[in-house]
Amino acid sequence: MTTLRCTKRLLRRLRVPDEFAASPPTTLLGDWYANILFSRPQQLVLCMSERTLLPVVVLAKELDTLPLRLAAGSREILDRIGVPQGLIESETREMAQLAYGPTRSKRVLGSMNDFMFQLSWLLNERPGLSLLEMSVHIAETPCSPLRRKNPKRFTLELFRSGLSGVREIH
Repeated sequence: MTTLRCTKRLLRRLRVPDEFAASPPTTLLGDWYANILFSRPQQLVLCMSERTLLPVVVLAKELDTLPLRLAAGSREILDRIGVPQGLIESETREMAQLAYGPTRSKRVLGSMNDFMFQLSWLLNERPGLSLLEMSVHIAETPCSPLRRKNPKRFTLELFRSGLSGVREIH
């Protein structure tokens, strides 16, 4: 179980009712945050793990399939950065149960805003990158909430150690 914590703008686009019943996450990556980026030629959604700030970039079209595409995108990036297959399967299986909710962490939102700026830059300066390549590029950015580690490294450490030693970002 995980909650997709969307910005108000994205919640309106998703047409999600204002009744949110969020349970604590059962995934290692925790809840996910999401925001929409209006760009050309395509609109994108930047999703980000609450615990590790791992980014997953997906297309904004057909938002009703966003949970499936988030799970597929997280599977791809976890595989690319070297997380063992068994742990990837377990994580994505837990992500199958998804609820929607509003954002709640200003620190995560601050990092997301930085990543949105970087994503806009990537779209302009390196237009041929795939969604996975964009995600991996952003995942290598050092982040203050992670004590200057990057989300890629922090995610690998999380999957090696489980939740022991991982502090929440709030």
